[in-house]
Amino acid sequence: MYKRRIGAGGAVAALALGIAACGGGGGGGSYSTVVDKVTGASAIVVGTKWDQPSLGLKTGADPVGYDVDMAKAIVKELAGGKDVKITWKEAPSKNREALLQNGTVDIIFATYSITEERKGKVTFGGPYIVAHQDTMVRADDTALAKATDLKDKRICQAAGSNSYKRITDPPPDGKLGLPAKLVGASNYSECVQKLSGSNLDAVTTDDLILAGFAKQAGGNFKILGDPFTDEKYGIGLKKGDTKTCEAVNKAVAALYQKGEAQKIWTTWFGDAKGLTAPTAAPPVEGCA
Repeated sequence: MYKRRIGAGGAVAALALGIAACGGGGGGGSYSTVVDKVTGASAIVVGTKWDQPSLGLKTGADPVGYDVDMAKAIVKELAGGKDVKITWKEAPSKNREALLQNGTVDIIFATYSITEERKGKVTFGGPYIVAHQDTMVRADDTALAKATDLKDKRICQAAGSNSYKRITDPPPDGKLGLPAKLVGASNYSECVQKLSGSNLDAVTTDDLILAGFAKQAGGNFKILGDPFTDEKYGIGLKKGDTKTCEAVNKAVAALYQKGEAQKIWTTWFGDAKGLTAPTAAPPVEGCA
């Protein structure tokens, strides 16, 4: 565990410095921040999705995908270009905050949209990409052409995800304020299974997530191409770890300046229809 260091600032300083994120990644020693662990122990525990094609999918020893490759590149930047031992842990949407708070992982790259509600529990670096919520339906569906057509339709409510609220809730927390029938699922893999089995009318979430599933399905689904939100993918850190947050933001900027971030995006989404390739790092949210 990282040891607590109580400074003159009292409880607030204790929160900022008392980062307990041992994560089970080995390396030994005690560190007050994740970036200290990366540079001191050359080890880190990273949480990612394991069930999202093109983003974080585990079919072998380690997960693969866009989030995984961005995690590797940013961790290497944090370490000044040195190799770092990465231990991968699964980070389902419903468990992300708990995994950070209890120290199971040090850092999370898992389609983790930055929201005001989550900022109360998590310190976010980034964003490193901005996705947009869209809608995926069966390829032969001609009744649904845009997001507003989801009124009274069956949409998926994936555990831990806020995407359904963008449909059902009005602003400021939601977007469209449409009545819809919610069908529960443990994750988006299950949502896609339900859509394939005609237990849903649509799956609506980030376009990058949908693009991965659509590619995997080989033409069984189509994305409407009617985006209606900005989803800022953040890098999740235990609340108060501003030192690592600031270092992460510098790493993201460096990867875009060198063109590495754009290459990673192209590797995973370059052939996806309806997506716009990023050209520069998104504006940072700030680490306070």
